[in-house]
Amino acid sequence: MASSKGIGIGGGAGGPKTTAPVTTELDKLSMEQLRAVKEQADLEVNLLQDSLSNIRTATARLDIASNALNDLSLRPQGKKMLVPLTASLYVPGTLDDADKVLVDVGTGYFIEKTMVEGKDYCERKINLLKSNYDQLLEVATKKKSIADEVGIVLQAKLRQLAPSQ
Repeated sequence: MASSKGIGIGGGAGGPKTTAPVTTELDKLSMEQLRAVKEQADLEVNLLQDSLSNIRTATARLDIASNALNDLSLRPQGKKMLVPLTASLYVPGTLDDADKVLVDVGTGYFIEKTMVEGKDYCERKINLLKSNYDQLLEVATKKKSIADEVGIVLQAKLRQLAPSQ
């Protein structure tokens, strides 16, 4: 496996702040090393894009749950309704106490909360996901620019080799 010779594509706090030093370092790498760095950067970009998509999906689900809580709080006690057991299975039920809700906190655990606490939980989770999304988007953008830069250097090296063959 080719080594990346210290080229930082991790995007951490110690990563390069400007692109000029990275380009200088990339120029020193062999074709095999550049291909390996490009593949790694592209893989990381794809993983980050998948994570962004998962965060968007989770945020949408929490928005739906928050809207459902708001709708539920407006319904009168004793109201007949369909209760979802799964995404496609509903059973008839009667609203007994609209002030108490079960909140799915993950891995099959539910916690009974008041309506206000349930709404607050949804809002806090949505805000956390939006914050994580923004941070991940920034990292993904940096990774994408690094992958693009490596691609440019790789193309330039290929053009230099083409006339000599």
